[in-house]
Amino acid sequence: MGGNRIPFARSGAQYAHASNQEMLTAALDGLVARFGLQGERIGEVAAGAVLKHSRDFNLTREAVLGSALAADTPAYDVQQACATGLETVIGLSNKIKLGQIESGIAGGVDSASDAPVAVSEGLRRVLLELARARTTPQKIAALTKLRPADLKPNAPTTAEPRTGLSMGEHQAITTSRWSISRQAQDELALASHANMAAAYDRGFFDDLVTPFRGVSRDGNLRADTSLEKLGALKPVFGRNLTGEATMTAGNSTPLTDGAAAVLLGSEDYAREHNLPMLANVVDAEAAAVDFVHGKEGLLMAPVYAMPRLLQRNNMTFDDFDFFEIHEAFASTVLSSLAAWEDEDFCRTQLGLPGALGTVDRTKLNVNGSSLAAGHPFAATGARIVASLAKSLAEKGSGRGLISVCAAGGQGVVAILEAR
Repeated sequence: MGGNRIPFARSGAQYAHASNQEMLTAALDGLVARFGLQGERIGEVAAGAVLKHSRDFNLTREAVLGSALAADTPAYDVQQACATGLETVIGLSNKIKLGQIESGIAGGVDSASDAPVAVSEGLRRVLLELARARTTPQKIAALTKLRPADLKPNAPTTAEPRTGLSMGEHQAITTSRWSISRQAQDELALASHANMAAAYDRGFFDDLVTPFRGVSRDGNLRADTSLEKLGALKPVFGRNLTGEATMTAGNSTPLTDGAAAVLLGSEDYAREHNLPMLANVVDAEAAAVDFVHGKEGLLMAPVYAMPRLLQRNNMTFDDFDFFEIHEAFASTVLSSLAAWEDEDFCRTQLGLPGALGTVDRTKLNVNGSSLAAGHPFAATGARIVASLAKSLAEKGSGRGLISVCAAGGQGVVAILEAR
């Protein structure tokens, strides 16, 4: 029925001191204000964050309690890495289709600025033993186990726990495997910025974005960037691989802060509350790949989910008017497109009789995507769903296809259809 997000900001910038709960509450309140839901009890609110403090064990419920929604609105957290926002949309829309609830709000939030910093494992064990100690000798014995190295804090990283490689280094391997050129990556990044700047200029985001802390546009957006500027940036990933390193800060998403939310509901709920009906959530599919043993690239799971989703709905790429492929890195998008066009890969890896097909680039991320907006991990799915639903409503017909890759070798794809 609609969406709302706060403008996304680069890590360490305008939202450096904003918590996940504050940002998610702001996104919810913007949605509430836009659709007149003050004091309304929503069926369920589902959201999540990839980076969470221990105090945020009930993050979404706390955000609801701090919002203008009715206090008796149930809420819970979901976490599927960068696919979190999309997964909350899928889960709540399925509950609505089953008649379990009439309305829902899906979303996500993440702060790389206000990231949780934990104590070391050694210090944690000492503190727990100290808490259990009953006598002074027991407390002294616990403290004597503390070592200087234990005082070093543990900060979150983007490294995969099972490989130790960052997401960028994993993608660099995939980029090399598919021979994705620097020129192609920079061109995709340029298109993302140009498309998003044009969308802002024509007012596309006027009813999708609510200013927060003095910010009214995404902080990462560079309307004046060019191929020359992007081409001048030095590679930051893949420098230890054989061959040319091609992934830069310009064709990779930066660490970002932000939150997004999507309002979902049944036809009856929309009519009763005089709310718009923009698009239907038709179907979705998840996949995972074995990146740990090098059988597939970390961010290639959507490539495997896509043919299953299309086959189940008896559709091909020709049946879609919009493609929203999350730009974790420009080369992630380009590797996926290359894989779907590769007959040998589709036969041997996807079990298809031939190539899955070609995505019409004129229909791809037409209002910009993560390279321009930034990528607060759990918020990206809700941003994409809200933008695609509005694009479909503006067109008045057609379908849109979503693809979101996620850490842990996972991916989720989904189909939206105009009302």
